[in-house]
Amino acid sequence: MFDELPFRAVASNITPDTQTGIGKRTDVQLGRAIRDEVRPDGTIIAPPMPVSLYRNISDADLAAIIAYLRVQPPVYHVVEASTYHVSLPPNYGAPVEHVDTTSARDAVRYGEYLSNIGHCRECHTPRGEHGQRITARLGAGGQVFNGAWGTSVSRNLTRNEAGLKRWTDAQIEKAIRGDSREGIDNKRPMAYAWYRNISDSDMRALIAYLRSLKPQPFAGKC
Repeated sequence: MFDELPFRAVASNITPDTQTGIGKRTDVQLGRAIRDEVRPDGTIIAPPMPVSLYRNISDADLAAIIAYLRVQPPVYHVVEASTYHVSLPPNYGAPVEHVDTTSARDAVRYGEYLSNIGHCRECHTPRGEHGQRITARLGAGGQVFNGAWGTSVSRNLTRNEAGLKRWTDAQIEKAIRGDSREGIDNKRPMAYAWYRNISDSDMRALIAYLRSLKPQPFAGKC
């Protein structure tokens, strides 16, 4: 839950339970929830669900995600509704009807796709006073996260001296997978438990994309 923001977001039950989860939803309804942020009753799913990133999930990957959710053990778990103290938009744009699969032959473009799905820019791009990502500072880092792990600050992912300029590909890979680089203390909310399973070919594409980012000065305090 996120209690320091102008909303209280509580994650929904996405197990196939038919009473409290997604067991009665169709694949189309699940697809709309993931890509369009729209529930079966027409209401929208609000932050922190990263709609701007999930709208780009390919049809094939969306089908795979839904198939994965279908085979999870159903769990009866009633959760409270999220509450928001800010105005929410009526929608996030026209429904996404089709997204082609991004070819892995274009390593940088495919790496960007993986970066979006993996939320890299969500945490590693500075935000303005109203919480919006400052896209002109893509990858500059500096967001502060407080939690049970203490305080962590998202790193600069660009080719700046304060970022990845002097890092080798092997060091970047180790950091993403959660294997500590000398002198670096890996902390949450980086999802190491999931990122450590990235395939070698996908990792190479992801690193190729990070290498392509425009150098940006670090946006936070070390």
